[in-house]
Amino acid sequence: ILDFARIIAGKLRIDVQPVDTAVVVESAVDVIRPAASARDVRLQVVLDPLAGPVAGDASRLQQVVWNLLTNAVKFTPKGGRVQVRLERVNSHIEIIISDSGEGISADFLPFVFDRFRQADNSISRRHGGLGLGLAIVRQLVEMHGGTVSVHSGGLQQGATFTVKLPRMIVHGSNLPTEDSSRKHPTAKQKAVPFNCPPELAGLHVLVVDDEADARDLLAVVLESCGSKVIFAGSATEALDALKRLKPDLLISDIEMPGEDGYSLISNVRALKPEEGGQTPAIALTAHARLEDRMRSLSAGFQMHVAKPVEPAELVVVIASLAGRNIKQNSNQ
Repeated sequence: ILDFARIIAGKLRIDVQPVDTAVVVESAVDVIRPAASARDVRLQVVLDPLAGPVAGDASRLQQVVWNLLTNAVKFTPKGGRVQVRLERVNSHIEIIISDSGEGISADFLPFVFDRFRQADNSISRRHGGLGLGLAIVRQLVEMHGGTVSVHSGGLQQGATFTVKLPRMIVHGSNLPTEDSSRKHPTAKQKAVPFNCPPELAGLHVLVVDDEADARDLLAVVLESCGSKVIFAGSATEALDALKRLKPDLLISDIEMPGEDGYSLISNVRALKPEEGGQTPAIALTAHARLEDRMRSLSAGFQMHVAKPVEPAELVVVIASLAGRNIKQNSNQ
């Protein structure tokens, strides 16, 4: 209540510093974990370690994540699941908190972030609270130049809250050099642990790379998450496999002998939808400059990921694109 009073009065201050969003999310998860355990609610955390910093107040952003997590755990029944994802999307980062709980009716969705509003009196009595938490979340996120939104399929369908924050522009020595962007990971480098997002289970992925080692690395990561992997060593093989097998997702290298990745995606987008012309695609390449990224997106890829890539980052990117495609198909 005091926080909201300060917001209304314009007296709430934020201490703007570079903030590591992964640390913020992990801290909020650590706070809520005992409550989730007590309710037998499973927490699943998927963090992109390269999401990048944002300019903001770490304590206030942790409050945002904590509030959303508290709601998710509160409204999720015993044996349910709450997932937290941190993703980098273009010039912003997304913190996505989804649950398998009570869900939100379509009538109430427009009022979720209004102060002193709750879905109904029965929920109010069972779970308590004044209905200020989500209103504070929205205000704090907007003070950081971001947005927060909610999606729910309806009652008993769970809910998903998405916080979008602008990424902080990093200058100078913090940026990777062209040489460092082209280095391949070695066995001595410490891998970032990751949880497999549910979107990868059963996903059919076409991997295109002329280097067998690169294909094998992707196969290990994807198959460990339950995906089915199809291989192609050239653009010609890839186009044939895509038309025959209709994969759910395409991951392609850019630099390949003969036809490169740009030529491949151009030929894919020229296909009819029923032939695979609208297959979601990710460019995976050592070329990491802004102009390289823009060229990939303009050519027809939905996402551009720079090599070397951490498995944790890769599964988050794939899950994001796969989930987006599933949502689009369900809306058609």
